[in-house]
Amino acid sequence: MISRLPLDEQSAALQAVLSRNDVLLEVLSRTAAMGLPDWYLTAGCLFQTVWNVVTDRSPTSGIKDYDVFYFDDSDLSWEAEDAVIRAGQEAFGGLPAQVEIRNEARVHLWYEQKFGVPCDPHTSTESAIDCFAATTCCVGVRLEPDGRWRVYAPHGLADVFNLVVRPNPVLAPQEVYETKAARWRQQWPELTVLDWPAVPGPLTGPSS
Repeated sequence: MISRLPLDEQSAALQAVLSRNDVLLEVLSRTAAMGLPDWYLTAGCLFQTVWNVVTDRSPTSGIKDYDVFYFDDSDLSWEAEDAVIRAGQEAFGGLPAQVEIRNEARVHLWYEQKFGVPCDPHTSTESAIDCFAATTCCVGVRLEPDGRWRVYAPHGLADVFNLVVRPNPVLAPQEVYETKAARWRQQWPELTVLDWPAVPGPLTGPSS
């Protein structure tokens, strides 16, 4: 079972599984060509590709969009981020998928208005990935200049391969977690969704 392998072997298995999603590979390649600072492809397109492969669905089934995070705190204006978003629209033209690009250095400027809780400024793209509503979502991949894959998975990959959705109560409110989990379970009924903890605080899943 993949989830019982050492983490480095799990990362290799993750790459093999994600490589079955041709759209994802194209997004990775085109994002790498954009040269964005500290970028990762992250969120649903990754763990949902794994869920699809594990449950014998098409690798792209049910994937709403492809999220690209980058980190640039040299200019926190909306105009600077919008310029990157517009460049992305051109870079990803023709793909049969929606690609959303966001500068994680700006999240604290709009997060409270959208989700009702304040957000301290992120210090990197990794720190933004750390704050997803479920630890299962905390995965990012990118192509390094030499073509190698970099995998960021602070909570490991066992839950991803085991179809377990585990809460991550460090930033996002409970209702955000529960809404997302309910939506995912409609698409992938094989999921095991763990309850939000009664006592606030981070929950850590298996690291290998």
